[in-house]
Amino acid sequence: MHKRTWIAIAVAVAVVYVLTLAMGLGGWQWLRSLHRSQPAVWQAWQLPDAGNIPTGERGASIRYGRELFHDTPALASAYVGDKLSCSNCHIADGVAPYAAPLVGTSQTFPKFSKRAGRSITLEDRIEECFARSENGRPLPYDSREMHALVDYIGWLSEPRPQYLPFVGRGLIALPTLTPDPARGAQIYATQCAGCHGTNGAGGRPLFPPLWGPDAFNDGAGMHHITKMAAFVQANMPQNRKGMLSAQDALDVSAYIHAQPRPALNPAYAQY
Repeated sequence: MHKRTWIAIAVAVAVVYVLTLAMGLGGWQWLRSLHRSQPAVWQAWQLPDAGNIPTGERGASIRYGRELFHDTPALASAYVGDKLSCSNCHIADGVAPYAAPLVGTSQTFPKFSKRAGRSITLEDRIEECFARSENGRPLPYDSREMHALVDYIGWLSEPRPQYLPFVGRGLIALPTLTPDPARGAQIYATQCAGCHGTNGAGGRPLFPPLWGPDAFNDGAGMHHITKMAAFVQANMPQNRKGMLSAQDALDVSAYIHAQPRPALNPAYAQY
């Protein structure tokens, strides 16, 4: 482990110790609560240093893929029909735990897709995202954009023995609960509207639209209440992560799910 990593761990332990002494038993209980609600903050994993991106043609493609990830509507406008970027769902450049991270994704393909009913490649999965989450049209396999995104995800997926094993793949598992969209409307008004707007229109580039003409369509993964709830519970609100309970996340997701949004283009239903 690098010396810098050991120093960071020592500082973190010292901070925890001081906080515990300062706040007593209540402080310790608060820290345990934070650990349970925010497992991501305890993981020693970080975005790979951009300085380690290789030179040459592949490096240029990786850098372009990273830019595409940040501002997909601007850099892939021919294939995007809404105002969402890849980074809106795959937070922190695709490495945030429990936010559908892309670390190690390349090695999982090809794999069977229940939605498609067949084995799909990483390129197939990216096409699904553009047709559904981006409310656009599939990227051609031989396009510069497709090559760049595949190269970027491949770079994120390279083994990094200097890091602890990555924890937080996929989304968290929530208990089985009954959603209450009326209660969700109240939660949205107090916890979400400040960033995403009272009308769900969001505010580019930081805050994606959650419904309306510029949002993901009804074929996107986020249009499933339980999937959105799992994402919300672990990641939202971004400046107060962990404050929403599983029931809160399910209720507000049910409210968002009930709002109008574009329909999936029938021509792309196979994606």
